[in-house]
Amino acid sequence: MCGITGAMYFEDREPSQTMLKAMTDCMVHRGPNDFGFWGENRIGLGFRRLSVIDLKEGHQPLSNEDDTVWIVFNGEIYNYKYLRSSLQEKGHVFKTHSDTEVIVHMYEEFGEECVKHLRGMFGFVIWDRKKKRLFGARDHFGIKPFYYFKNSRQFLFGSEIKSLLAADGMDRSIRTESLLNYLTFQYVPEPDTMFNDIQKLPPGHYISISFDGDMQISRYWDPMFEPEERAFGDYVEQIREGLKDSVIHHMQSDVERGCFLSSGIDSTAIATHMRSIEPIRTFSVGFEGANNETGIAQQTAKALDTEHYSKIITQKDFFDVLPKAVWHQDEPVADPSAIALYHVAQLAREQVTVVLSGEGADELFGGYRIYNEPNSLRSLDRLPMGLKRMLHAVARMMPQGVYGRNFVLRGTTPLEQRFLGNAKIFTEDMKSEVVRMDQEMLRSYRNPWQIAEQYYAKTRHQDPVTRMQYIDMNLWLPGDILMKADKMTMAHSLELRVPFLDVELYEVARKIPARYRIAEGTTKYIFRKAMEGIIPDFILNRPKLGFPVPMRDWLKGNQGKVMLEQIEASGIEDYINMGTIRNMVAKHQNGQGDYARRLWTVYMFALWHVTYMQDLPKPSVAAAL
Repeated sequence: MCGITGAMYFEDREPSQTMLKAMTDCMVHRGPNDFGFWGENRIGLGFRRLSVIDLKEGHQPLSNEDDTVWIVFNGEIYNYKYLRSSLQEKGHVFKTHSDTEVIVHMYEEFGEECVKHLRGMFGFVIWDRKKKRLFGARDHFGIKPFYYFKNSRQFLFGSEIKSLLAADGMDRSIRTESLLNYLTFQYVPEPDTMFNDIQKLPPGHYISISFDGDMQISRYWDPMFEPEERAFGDYVEQIREGLKDSVIHHMQSDVERGCFLSSGIDSTAIATHMRSIEPIRTFSVGFEGANNETGIAQQTAKALDTEHYSKIITQKDFFDVLPKAVWHQDEPVADPSAIALYHVAQLAREQVTVVLSGEGADELFGGYRIYNEPNSLRSLDRLPMGLKRMLHAVARMMPQGVYGRNFVLRGTTPLEQRFLGNAKIFTEDMKSEVVRMDQEMLRSYRNPWQIAEQYYAKTRHQDPVTRMQYIDMNLWLPGDILMKADKMTMAHSLELRVPFLDVELYEVARKIPARYRIAEGTTKYIFRKAMEGIIPDFILNRPKLGFPVPMRDWLKGNQGKVMLEQIEASGIEDYINMGTIRNMVAKHQNGQGDYARRLWTVYMFALWHVTYMQDLPKPSVAAAL
């Protein structure tokens, strides 16, 4: 795992070594073992390396035999040995045993189509000296990040935004539309970022830029579900074989590896398969009080016979690391579980360099409780449209808290107007009170529903559960789950791998009918059946908890007052109405409502604003962090 960065100029000048060094130095956490630079007229590549495969020969930037193709690559290609063998049969000559060089020769053989053959996680850039063209790509699911900036003079790219900000002449300013969408999603959806003019290359896309600045972005893969009617038992067997095969491929490394282990079925399934291959170390964290999951994780580890490490996170532990975590995130991500992930990554890095984890299982197999909603609302959904409109109008007139009001409102609202993914923090009505912006902007910006509409439009032929999963595959998964997974683990120079997000396993999951995914009142029904006899019985039907952060209780005490003070001192009063925030804190502390998630969302933006708009650390300080 590594950090990549670089620059391409649309005029005759060479990126300076000093600038490339600054762009790589601020990502030293992504690659503490090695670094490298390469450049010529108009083009410069920079690299930081975390050594995982081919420890001696994997130096980058790396070229082909005649130095006409150069690459910087972040990620792992799990089928690289097969690809290498097939390339050698075609006459390609290798000078290393790294998966990086395989991409170089795949590009020589297949050009831009090379990405369709890669099984793994990746963000890479190739400089083709003959064609005078830069080619970059991001993996199918968006496991690895890829940021870029382009204007009339240059194209910059990097694994992290802070790398781009270290380039000569870069300004920092907030993209207002991104802030408005962040307040709803709790992250900035692809392809935008919180910064003006800096964007993310979306998952499953590649990008190509010529010497004259012509840029083309193309989608090479789409996580579309296409259910097929097959026997239940056939799918069970395919899931078992597919997950086993994926775990085997994800365990390739020349360094120590382990597994995150929670109290749920996903990480337990990964750990079980790993343990069947070799002795492993597992890691878990929990919070003081009733939400502590470490006891179940320890019980699971004992049943699997793993070498287990756990940690209890105190309230002080949680808040003390926020400045570091926010710096590493690049953008505000208002998911409190990201901080728990920061702690478990820190714990794991004391023992191993690579960890496997269960991210992606819920999106593939239907694991979120909200996916039960279409079944629960079926009685209302069958009513005539006129009657539904009347019931909706009546429910809106009912006072908040009246029993059945929310059920009727949701049941009489089309799916496209009620589901945006696993987070919907601020509604549009709430934003008009929270933000200090021109009301015309609030009415005219590309809002969350318009962002989601493009995905709903592609799934009109699908059932509601499948449509919800497709929304999450394109928004929630890359924007929240994978964003925090990459940033919080790489903060500790720890490589995280996610076997559920494997293109071969997805080919199985995308064909499973919805009635197999959601059945008998439970989520991930078919996956649970597939794991029977493989993982411990006491884990099979445990409800999904994730990292249940006790934020609501914490903010009722002095921590809520401290948070308010920090928000007020953060310099965001031009964007956020402080009177509204003070009122939210008062109501939360007086027991007049639960405002924890909304306050946390504003708080993360405030800390990010201090870090990136006022006091971005220099690389030397970043390295010390």
